[in-house]
Amino acid sequence: MALKPGKICRAMQMGSLTMIQKLMSQMRRCCEDYAMIQDGDHIAVGLSGGKDSLVMLAGLAEMRRFYPKPYTLEAITVSLGIEGVDYGALEAYCASLGVRHTLIQTRLNELIFVVRKESNPCALCSKMRKGALNDAALELGCNKVALGHNRDDAVETFVMNQVYGGRIGCFLPVTYLSRKEITVIRPLLYVPEKMARRTAAALSLPIVENPCPANGTSSRAQIAALVRRLNSEYPGYSNRIFGAMQRMPLEGWGKLRRTKQEEEV
Repeated sequence: MALKPGKICRAMQMGSLTMIQKLMSQMRRCCEDYAMIQDGDHIAVGLSGGKDSLVMLAGLAEMRRFYPKPYTLEAITVSLGIEGVDYGALEAYCASLGVRHTLIQTRLNELIFVVRKESNPCALCSKMRKGALNDAALELGCNKVALGHNRDDAVETFVMNQVYGGRIGCFLPVTYLSRKEITVIRPLLYVPEKMARRTAAALSLPIVENPCPANGTSSRAQIAALVRRLNSEYPGYSNRIFGAMQRMPLEGWGKLRRTKQEEEV
């Protein structure tokens, strides 16, 4: 059963102390480095049901207790319209955290895979899901949307842009969408995929398995496999790439808050 607000500390007493403390530390440091959260923010968490979005929601919900800038949360799930997928456990989990959950029903699965029969569906699906998420967030009075991209996602996107696009680039830690007048933040960027997976297991988070027909067969999945091989052959590869993205700095990746050691370099 998923943990309730304030109960994460009890999980710490069950052998998860170091792991969960580190997760919270990484999320807070990321938020502060990029000034992701301001006083009075009303943040919509994109809750897909995967481990990353659930861990992010758990972290943001717990951080409300001590983060120096008060904020409020909403959770929004955009359904692809695939029959048989049950999001009831997500709603119950959000209720246990004191976070309102909104389920947006769409027909994206039918549109992308049946009507259009897209051979490379991921880009279009991602764009349309984000559009639905942003629209719902605005309707709920949110000024920010939190997406659960972790550190591995950032590295894979960086490599993917080189391999397939021939360019140096990645999504940004913070993005202001002027057409929507909403800001997208990624508080999980300092969290490795392995840490997110272990934290989700430790907290017994109600993961909803990815129902997408293209899951595991996309170009991104191939790049993820490539990055895993490079990490195996060259230990620390992902860490060095992520560090390079910040040190260049890649556009939009320069930290707003610098440590004393960084200032002396």
